[in-house]
Amino acid sequence: MSTSTVSLARRRIFGEPEHAAIDVSRGALLVLTVGFAALYAVGTEPTLRTQMLVYLVGMVALNLPHGGYEHFSNLRRRGLPFGARYVVLYLGFVAAFIGLFVVAPLLALALAFGTAVAKGGHGDLRVMDALVGSDHLVSRPQRALAAFVRGGAVMIVPAVAWTETFYGFTGYMLNIFDGQLLGPMATDPSGFAAVLGGVYGLAVVAHLGGGLATGGVSTAWLRDLFETSLLVAFFVFVPVVIAIGLYFPLWYSLRQSGRSIAVEKAQPSRTEGVSVVMAWGVLVVGALVTALVAATLWFVAPNPLGGVSLLPGAVAFYTIFVCIIALPHVVVGEWLDFGRGIWHVP
Repeated sequence: MSTSTVSLARRRIFGEPEHAAIDVSRGALLVLTVGFAALYAVGTEPTLRTQMLVYLVGMVALNLPHGGYEHFSNLRRRGLPFGARYVVLYLGFVAAFIGLFVVAPLLALALAFGTAVAKGGHGDLRVMDALVGSDHLVSRPQRALAAFVRGGAVMIVPAVAWTETFYGFTGYMLNIFDGQLLGPMATDPSGFAAVLGGVYGLAVVAHLGGGLATGGVSTAWLRDLFETSLLVAFFVFVPVVIAIGLYFPLWYSLRQSGRSIAVEKAQPSRTEGVSVVMAWGVLVVGALVTALVAATLWFVAPNPLGGVSLLPGAVAFYTIFVCIIALPHVVVGEWLDFGRGIWHVP
């Protein structure tokens, strides 16, 4: 059997790779959601230690390399002057964000959580544009609301469903810079989470209702309904530490990989002429810079482990580290890159 025949047979069985990535991401979250719901039904729950180990494996081993690839894919063949400006801006934002954590930890962490919402939401919106369908989102307010709903599932839903654990680790992260929760977050976290949940619930209804009113019961709207419901259910039933640790590699990165494949098919010339040596060199330099950011954060933080034991301290420290590199990832990598951006869709 020829190679082309085997390839055709595989496509018939598994579908095109970009769509397969979407199917796998949906399937992974669905299996985890149903699995954890079944565990709770029989009175079983993973220990916090297990949850933290899963988080670190998911975020460090599985998801971190994809972030570097997003920048590499965005920058290749765009020239040295542009690339140099890009890197300088990126490092400038990193330095400024570390400084903000030092002087105003609570404000910085709020910005970090907002960045997570923007990354999950805006990134997912571009995947909808490329592969899932977004014809029911016809105006900028609708698209902004869609991004808020998709990204809000990552931060707001677990804050409501897993309030104690969520605010516990939030406290550890603030302790890294001698910060603390203030206002209703400190005095009445459950009440504050309930208000957030109410706002988010209204946003979900407005988003899905607006899409239905605009496009009717279209294929794009039905997919949006399913995916939005799946994300909410995932963060409700899966413990927050595991949910966040696996969301990024199993949903965000998988779906962005699918979008990248679709983009390269539409613009294949962008991949030509990039040598293996150049690609390897760029990725190595990126890894070294990333390590330098982590080392700098460890050096300037008064309590790098947040005053707790190694495992929860490592989770808190790594989360802060990811937050710090995520801000320029979104701002510089997408919003200030008017020509292409890390979530480019032609």
